[in-house]
Amino acid sequence: MTITGAGTNVRPLAAGQRARLMVGDIDGGTPRLVHETADSALEAPNWTPDGRELVFNQDGLLLRIPADATAGDAVPEVIDTGGITDANNDHVLSPDGRTVYLSAGDGHIHAVPFGGGPARRVTNDRGPGPFQHFLHGVSPDGRTLAYVGVEPYGGDEWGYRNIFTLPAAGGPDTRLTDTPAPADGPEFGPDGEWIYFNSEHGATVSGHAQLFRMRPDGSQLTRLTSDERVNWFPHLSPDGRHVLYISFPPGTEGHPADRDVVLRVMDPDGGAPRDVLSFFGGQGSLNVNSWAPDSRRFAYVDYPVS
Repeated sequence: MTITGAGTNVRPLAAGQRARLMVGDIDGGTPRLVHETADSALEAPNWTPDGRELVFNQDGLLLRIPADATAGDAVPEVIDTGGITDANNDHVLSPDGRTVYLSAGDGHIHAVPFGGGPARRVTNDRGPGPFQHFLHGVSPDGRTLAYVGVEPYGGDEWGYRNIFTLPAAGGPDTRLTDTPAPADGPEFGPDGEWIYFNSEHGATVSGHAQLFRMRPDGSQLTRLTSDERVNWFPHLSPDGRHVLYISFPPGTEGHPADRDVVLRVMDPDGGAPRDVLSFFGGQGSLNVNSWAPDSRRFAYVDYPVS
């Protein structure tokens, strides 16, 4: 399916490169190819709570496809996002599956009916300088969003990256971290007791992100990983038993595209980490929670080059 040109946030692929929507499992079995394209990058799959569909972004649009599809037997359907054509790879479905929350090019988070319809801006105007909101988590009761707030500092508009929450219905923000150490990927566990995220807190080398968790009020900060690799985007399985995350090579700064990466699974307290899959990917591969309701399978994107 070609949708290039319909959206306004196109991430091009290199010559000979493909973007492949895949389904893997925690036992490391052979992944299933759901959909692939060489037109432009697709990114960040979500699995719907009813297990029927996968949602991903491409060219600034959100698309849906049957989760049980095999490449070539289903065509993605564009979701009506109320005129937003510059969505990025930070989008999450509400626990009841009725709403999709997305981050857009205006720096704000918007709520859109999953069936399509008008968009409602959720986030507030903050100042004095530019402030960007990047969504990553929705609480199990659907009432609270967790996001990364990007604030200018020292002439750099990406200077501070801290974690905030705010009501999904709209309301005042709550700052959970206040540090120059960059943080990203805040996501609630399925019991709502913890927020998991990655951060450079305590790092002695720039870019050396590790995984942490804290209470939803910002207390009890706990480090979960301490290794030589650069670890991003912890995602809790629906049954609360597993954390899936993407691990970059040592020395990586940020979460760039086109790297040899590893998907790992560990216990919620950081114990028993193990490799599940290795592939060529990175940015866009696992930005948002993509667990299936069965807590055994997950979706991701790789970007092989022939």
